[in-house]
Amino acid sequence: MELTLSDDQQFFCDTTRRFLATECPIAQVRALASADAGFEPGYWRQGGELGWTSLLVPESAGGGSVSGSGVIDLTIVADAFGRHVAPGPLLPTNVVAATLGRDGSGAHADVLAGLLAGDTVATWCGAEHALGEGATRATRTADGYRLSGVSTPVEAAAQSQSFLVTARLDDKDPAEGGLGPLVQFLLPAGSDGVTVEPLASLDVVRRFARVEFADVRVPASAVVAGDAPVADDVEQQLLHALVIQAATLVGAAERVFEFTVEWAFDRYSFGRPLASYQALKHRFADMKMWLEASHALTSALAREIQDGAEGVHETASVTKAYVGHHLTELLHDCIQMHGGIGLTTDHDLHLYLRRVVTERSSFGTPADHRRRVAVLAAGAAA
Repeated sequence: MELTLSDDQQFFCDTTRRFLATECPIAQVRALASADAGFEPGYWRQGGELGWTSLLVPESAGGGSVSGSGVIDLTIVADAFGRHVAPGPLLPTNVVAATLGRDGSGAHADVLAGLLAGDTVATWCGAEHALGEGATRATRTADGYRLSGVSTPVEAAAQSQSFLVTARLDDKDPAEGGLGPLVQFLLPAGSDGVTVEPLASLDVVRRFARVEFADVRVPASAVVAGDAPVADDVEQQLLHALVIQAATLVGAAERVFEFTVEWAFDRYSFGRPLASYQALKHRFADMKMWLEASHALTSALAREIQDGAEGVHETASVTKAYVGHHLTELLHDCIQMHGGIGLTTDHDLHLYLRRVVTERSSFGTPADHRRRVAVLAAGAAA
């Protein structure tokens, strides 16, 4: 997130961190690991009251942000979630709320209101299409569409009341390279033909699932954004997902770095603090550099998304590639510095490592995004 915050943003940051520290300390995170949902509905409702789900939604649709720059404000919340390895569907709910706030029709107003209040949860099935790997298809029928395919992994699918589904129409469109255009639907999670299969999750409090659509009948009223092209909307959803991920990774890594430095000063070896050894100083210097660069990239990405800057897609992939790679490396280094205790599940390190590795792997790995940067650069040079 931004290193320099306005007074209102600083108050928002302090309030969010204090709330998470009070309502969901690490002991609570461990306790929620065995809960089906991974979070308490009352906790999420309080988060809605704090504004966690309304930052990307315009005031005209019931939302609002602290500073007028909702994306930047959202990175404050995501950073706090990383620092506290907090539970809750922050990423999918914000992606869906932003889409409905921008494109949703009056038919979806009730769903959006529930998301903003924290009363309900929704998730996005279709990130694969943003990365060119989507397999969900839609066919026009006399009264709407028929939907088939699979989306996986989908965060909070079993806890959601609504799905925002991205699919590719069977219609061939020369503008899409011979493929059908993308279309998005808002479906009730309990629609006939929808199957949700929970998956084993590395993150202890976030839940993922495989969602299958087997000839699901979808009314025309479920279409989001009407007949308008949605390819740009899908790219925008990916951008929102990536900036939330990056801020979460930075928050988690920064917290681990802080308590690892404290450990190195408190722990003695041969009569000297560990932190006094030159080899460890060099490793801490590398980690600090990775953190500062990750801060800068995430802040730049948030500003470019907020401003709709040209080249934002390249910045997003550069950020995911750098932050995902180096902050995972930072976690591994911190575990090594803790010695044997860092390898145990009794230590909080494993909670942070699970969160960071999960974020690194979803919505494209660093390797995927390095390839994406190459494709974007080749396209720009052509």
